[in-house]
Amino acid sequence: MQYIDIHENQIYIRLAVTDSQDLKLLHFSALPLHEEDLVKEAIPEGFPFLSMNLAGFDRPYERHGNKFIVTAPGYRMKYLSHSDERNEFGRLLTFHTKDEETGVTAASFWQFYDDLPVIRTWHTVTNNGHETQTLDYIANFHYEGIEKEGKLSRDEKLKVMIPHNGWQRELNWKAYTFPELGMELVQEPSIQRSSNHLHISNTGNWSAKEYLPMAYLENTEVHTGLFWEIDHNGSWHWEIGDQNGHFYLALGGPNETYSHWFKDLKPGESFTTVPAAVGVTGIGFDDAMGTLTDYRRKIRRKNQDNEKLPVIFNDYMNCLWGRPTAAEEYPLVDAAAEAGCEYFCIDAGWYADGDWWDSVGEWEESRKRFPEGVKKVTDYIRSKGLVPGVWLEPEVMGIRCDLAKKLPDDWFFVRHGKRVYDRSRFQLDYRNPAVRAHMDEVVDRLVSEYGVGYIKTDYNIEPGIGTELSADSVGEGMLEHERAYISWLDGLFKRHPELIIENCSSGGLRMDYGMLSRCSIQSTSDQENYLQYAVIAANAPTGVTPEQAAVWAYPMNHEESISPDALREEVIFNMVSAMLLRIHQSGHLAKLDEERKALVKQALSVYKTIRPNIRVSRPFWPLGLAGYSDEIVSLGLFVEGKAYLAVWKRSGAAESVTLPISDAVRTALDSEKIALSCIYPGPETAEASYDPLEKAVKVALPKPVMARLFELTPDR
Repeated sequence: MQYIDIHENQIYIRLAVTDSQDLKLLHFSALPLHEEDLVKEAIPEGFPFLSMNLAGFDRPYERHGNKFIVTAPGYRMKYLSHSDERNEFGRLLTFHTKDEETGVTAASFWQFYDDLPVIRTWHTVTNNGHETQTLDYIANFHYEGIEKEGKLSRDEKLKVMIPHNGWQRELNWKAYTFPELGMELVQEPSIQRSSNHLHISNTGNWSAKEYLPMAYLENTEVHTGLFWEIDHNGSWHWEIGDQNGHFYLALGGPNETYSHWFKDLKPGESFTTVPAAVGVTGIGFDDAMGTLTDYRRKIRRKNQDNEKLPVIFNDYMNCLWGRPTAAEEYPLVDAAAEAGCEYFCIDAGWYADGDWWDSVGEWEESRKRFPEGVKKVTDYIRSKGLVPGVWLEPEVMGIRCDLAKKLPDDWFFVRHGKRVYDRSRFQLDYRNPAVRAHMDEVVDRLVSEYGVGYIKTDYNIEPGIGTELSADSVGEGMLEHERAYISWLDGLFKRHPELIIENCSSGGLRMDYGMLSRCSIQSTSDQENYLQYAVIAANAPTGVTPEQAAVWAYPMNHEESISPDALREEVIFNMVSAMLLRIHQSGHLAKLDEERKALVKQALSVYKTIRPNIRVSRPFWPLGLAGYSDEIVSLGLFVEGKAYLAVWKRSGAAESVTLPISDAVRTALDSEKIALSCIYPGPETAEASYDPLEKAVKVALPKPVMARLFELTPDR
């Protein structure tokens, strides 16, 4: 047995090459390996480095069910070599393995990032044999032994945190013990195998319609954590199951069982998986999310938007609701400019005379809504010192779109010989060069004719498992479309490097770093209730970096009678929700009274002073992640020498809250004494203090609904 021991960026790793040249992954943790923690009765197929399945081969030994264990030829892949080099990010390990029977080889990549306990991993599989092989599953990362540190049983010490996601209910994290998931230990520990397992998947083009493609596993006994995300804008899968006396984690992109994907590899052909990230922590959840925040900044496209964080006004939420007209835009432009906004986006509806849902696709302006043309309005926007933007839904055509009626079927997803419908739209297929050329023409025209510098790209359908045209499987058609769409975005940014593109999918239903490695802004939700939005805003940095997380701030225009104090607090609450992230200002600013206009303007002014720190900050949660039943929620960001803390009171009788400040934040402030200041709406509006003995901020919350934003600095 030959061991490969690695200690890189606080990750302890052990791989082994057996006498029969099998490559094993024995350890991946924030703690060193204790060999006595490994089950000694391991079957020969245990601890595989590569989990990969080709059609037509036996998978022996285990009680599989739908679990991806003892995959073939994954379990029999033989180690050939590995390389160890450095690049601009850090250390890069590449492992080469081969299946002698089929001639299939795999190059497996582990990219480390200097000073971050995380790797990015992907594989390239090549058929070097003489017969076509059908690849139907491959895991980016397969690690057996995720529970092994500590003395307590797995039932007592393991907790998995899963980010549920849904329309207007985004970033809804829940924590589960393994017994709560129906995975109690009921066998001898050396056996520990069953037909059931925890599996979380997405099938389709809305990557986050039920869950974000990420999760966190904590060992509460030894205080270690394992976290992961799949950086893909489509189908993905991860699972935790038992095998060989241990629990394993396996994660990756699409597969046949859960997403109807397989790929026929002819001799000489290769397939590269989607990338994923896996990391460790010995501190806790906040540290894991901080590591992911830094990792996401390293893998995304470099752009000025994420450096400058300009304030965007969008006319949709609690404002024009997708029914814009030139007459209504002009006063909004004036009000947005006066408030301090820097971009102005005309949202949905600019291209249609009336109801537009099922007729979109040609993207020509409506002269009924804009009698003198959209350019007249965008010119006015520029005259006020703002950059104009428009809404676009580039992946669909409505079933009543005249152009769609004239086009051949290969422009669209097709199954069973018929175009795929969803919500009265067709799904465009970006593998088709004509589709990409059409949308290139649309975007280039918007930029050249209207002077557009911002495009909100929305996506409001789910086309399902994929397309059968020109594909081995419908899932392959889906994957190749998704890759072609990303390539199309790359082309846009190459032609228009200053263009800002927002990633919106009915809010946050495609919140993934396949998309966000390109798009600089992510819509976090379409949530219309600002009291609920605080929960989404507080949790947003788990799924997206703070500077990419767009949150609506939409002061309301009430018809009912509401006290002046309640109206003020409503504006403050709305603004605080966005001020540690990206402000998507909305609401009908032109109709607000002067006091509320002043509160919006003040918030934007304060935001401009703190945004240089937001773009390099790490998040923390003094009260833990927010839940929809929580009366009080909180979010903090910290950099060296400074921290910001938002607190929202959504309801309840409590008139104060104590917010513990973690060791990491206090270390960044580098002082036992901390000065605390309410920076919005101002010191006179909050009663708050820092208690050095309790190492906590205490805030009075006397009003029924309220929010405040604080700055923490060293008190030398």
